[in-house]
Amino acid sequence: MKPTPGQIKIHARRYLKVVEWSEKDGVYVGSAPPIIGQCCHGATEAEVLAELAVIVDEWVEVFLREGKPLPAPSAGKSYSGKFLVRVSPEIHQKAALKAQARGESLNQFVAGAIASA
Repeated sequence: MKPTPGQIKIHARRYLKVVEWSEKDGVYVGSAPPIIGQCCHGATEAEVLAELAVIVDEWVEVFLREGKPLPAPSAGKSYSGKFLVRVSPEIHQKAALKAQARGESLNQFVAGAIASA
């Protein structure tokens, strides 16, 4: 079945569009996980976002036309703030000791490391 432009837009707006600066390439790059990874680039964020919106629309159209299930939406998703990370006992010890040396809890240390990554 051929989806209408309205159907495509309804589904496409459910996906987060990510525009990031690439130091390596010296341009902005766009992606829309889980629909598509890095797929376009340009000199400005606005240029990449516009191109990315077209690409997401095209992918949504393909999924709908072929009767394939769309990936779970990513826009508006809420997060609990909790997740489990498994590491080796050596890394766990090293992180715990670094946190203790800084006067932080292990949770504060790991959260700070993730925030600055």
